[in-house]
Amino acid sequence: MIEVREVKSRKEIRDFINLPLKLYKDNKNFVPPIYMDEKKCFKSNYMYYDQAEAKYWNCYKDGKMVGRISAIIQHKANEKWNQKRCRFTRFDAIDDQEVANALFATVEAYAKEKGMEEVVGPLGFSDFEREGMLIEGFQYLSTFEEQYNFDYYQKLVENCGYGKDVDWIEHRLTFNQEKFNKINNISQKLLSRGNYHVVPTMRFKKLCKLYGDQFFDVLDVAYSKIYGTVPFTPGMKKLVENNYAPVINKNYLRLIVDNNDRVIALALAFPNIAKAMQFRHGHLTPLAIIQLLWRVKHPKVIDLGLIGVLPEEALGGSHIVLFALLTEQIAKDKVEYVETNLNLEDNEQIISMWSHFDCIQHKRRRSFVKKI
Repeated sequence: MIEVREVKSRKEIRDFINLPLKLYKDNKNFVPPIYMDEKKCFKSNYMYYDQAEAKYWNCYKDGKMVGRISAIIQHKANEKWNQKRCRFTRFDAIDDQEVANALFATVEAYAKEKGMEEVVGPLGFSDFEREGMLIEGFQYLSTFEEQYNFDYYQKLVENCGYGKDVDWIEHRLTFNQEKFNKINNISQKLLSRGNYHVVPTMRFKKLCKLYGDQFFDVLDVAYSKIYGTVPFTPGMKKLVENNYAPVINKNYLRLIVDNNDRVIALALAFPNIAKAMQFRHGHLTPLAIIQLLWRVKHPKVIDLGLIGVLPEEALGGSHIVLFALLTEQIAKDKVEYVETNLNLEDNEQIISMWSHFDCIQHKRRRSFVKKI
């Protein structure tokens, strides 16, 4: 017998959060999220609930928990994109089609009740949450920023009537001195024109005090047309400032300003903390924090995060300067490789930048959609 129950009690919340930890217990490529961050989703004052609403369900078969899923009505996204979409996220289950059918039927019933016309996902509350289902590259370690899943998930979802909405691809980059010399020469020529300059490195908290609003304004504008994005709210800004500060190495956070000290471009990359998160299954114990901070300070793998340029400045080459600066730091730290994380497969402007490294495309993720 299969039963789907809405998550309400403390035990049900723990079971919801712990299910992937159990499913992927022996999987070396799964990287858990931070446990206490997952718990925040169940608090009534969770910062995304000023722009969205969500439900969470556990699925049981013969009394044993075998699956979970969450549904999100992201009102700001629906307003922005003129859509009536319900997002699904945090889908995990055993390889059982009946379990998947029950979970997605529950989400679809909720979506219809809310007047939605489509269900799409995996997508979180915003672009700062994990998104996309892995459909290629299961043999590679996940990054902390993205979710790992078993290869049978795609079959379960497609058998529920879902098809491709968009794909993201990911690359692994390794430093190439000859290619770096070329892009660095271009960067130096661009800087010599004197139209803009690079802000000296500083800690993220200090940068937010000096350029915080501009930092987020550039991201809002630069990513305004990217699939599934929503505008920054004060709550989202606070979340980014508080959650990202401990895992940012200032050498991988670079800003470019014009001669009026206006931010026109920015780049942010993260030291890879996947192994630190695996160490205590997402729990920030004292030993896990020590390992995390060590990896931030001594990065051997880098995860690319954000590159944003104001559209009117795109022809000025500031993105090339940013890329050269990050590449120079990668070489200085003797980084083994760089993970690009998600790039929409048709985002040729970004993907073309990877030609300045030796690179392989090694992962693909998909957002699925179904009309209801």
